[in-house]
Amino acid sequence: MRAPSDATRMNFGLIIIGDEILSGKRQDKHLPKVIELLAARGLALSWARYVGDDRERITADLRYAFASGDVVFSCGGIGATPDDHTRQCAAAALGVALALHPEARELIMQRVRAMAAEQGLSADPEHPDTLRRLEMGVFPLGAQIIANPYNKIPGFSIGDVHFVPGFPVMAHPMIETLLDTRYAHLRGQHVQAERSVIVFVATEATLTPLMIDIETRFAGVKVFSLPSVDHPQWGRHIELGVKGDSAQVAAAYPELLAGLRTHNARLGPELVR
Repeated sequence: MRAPSDATRMNFGLIIIGDEILSGKRQDKHLPKVIELLAARGLALSWARYVGDDRERITADLRYAFASGDVVFSCGGIGATPDDHTRQCAAAALGVALALHPEARELIMQRVRAMAAEQGLSADPEHPDTLRRLEMGVFPLGAQIIANPYNKIPGFSIGDVHFVPGFPVMAHPMIETLLDTRYAHLRGQHVQAERSVIVFVATEATLTPLMIDIETRFAGVKVFSLPSVDHPQWGRHIELGVKGDSAQVAAAYPELLAGLRTHNARLGPELVR
């Protein structure tokens, strides 16, 4: 595992854990929200993975995350029920032991005392229910706390891999706080210019040599092709464009248009994002 990074440029990844997502019992809300949170800060998601409640698969994905050097958010599986495996898998991926984190213990006990007070009772630190709740603070050795403003039950970080609950109402504010504090210095690192044009009556196979030529000639520019067969406005078409550094895009896009004209392509509206 690499140490927490202060690099000026990093990639972002997302792991979403839970059988309920893969079975369709619950609709995933993490992927679109994380994309939104990153985009609002001039950042972008590089990769995402879904995995069910399978210890071997979770451990493999977390081993990859720790070795990647990326900022990774892992959503789900950090509770204390039999189908929650993420804490154990994180420890297995790192080859370290699990232990009750002292700061997590205090935060969980604050929650326990508050719940008891609401019922006019005193909190019993040795009650079986309390002991089960404290299991949610058992993290891999070396973990740091991620505060949970919703109910005080914390998540945890190890390096640049961050573990938050599966509940969006908890996970999303926790991720947002990390982006605005620990990774505030990365703001704007993925801002890209993008220009594209609608192309009618053409195939991707025909246009592929042009796409390769543009990427070869303009370093750092990506050419993208988004075909559609049933668009309500434009019908069958391809949205063909370039994205990347604004100066490079400004130079590459006219060359893309010139290449399309040599193919006698019929062009539609141009798009700027």
